[in-house]
Amino acid sequence: MIILNPLARRITYVLVFELFAIVLATLLLDMISEGKSHSNLPVAATASLVAVVWNFIYNTAFEAWERRTNRSDRTMSLRIFHAFGFEAGLILFLIPLFMWWYSVGPLTAFIMEAALLIFFLVYTFLFTLLFDRVVKSTTTLPATRV
Repeated sequence: MIILNPLARRITYVLVFELFAIVLATLLLDMISEGKSHSNLPVAATASLVAVVWNFIYNTAFEAWERRTNRSDRTMSLRIFHAFGFEAGLILFLIPLFMWWYSVGPLTAFIMEAALLIFFLVYTFLFTLLFDRVVKSTTTLPATRV
């Protein structure tokens, strides 16, 4: 087990998650586009960068909206709204990237993005499950008695 403070844990999570995401997304894009890894790696890395930046911007804006509206709890419906909003924004960024990189139409780019979305749904769940078993935060450890 690895024990990290909360900030180090979040940074480690993002870095390891995105490293594996780039490799796996490259392989998935290889299958979808019938291309070679060297031609799909740049778009997978760019998509990863877009996702990280969008995640930061979206969550910062979402949390600001929560503070302005005095939201104190995150209900299931709010979590669903949050997830759909994030994915909608990501789709708006990635479809044009796929259209340009692969010289495909909007429908093909949307199908590629949908494949990645489904893949990342499963990947995120499995990665987080494994990460939580391997890396603990100093704030989640039980208090010790002196």
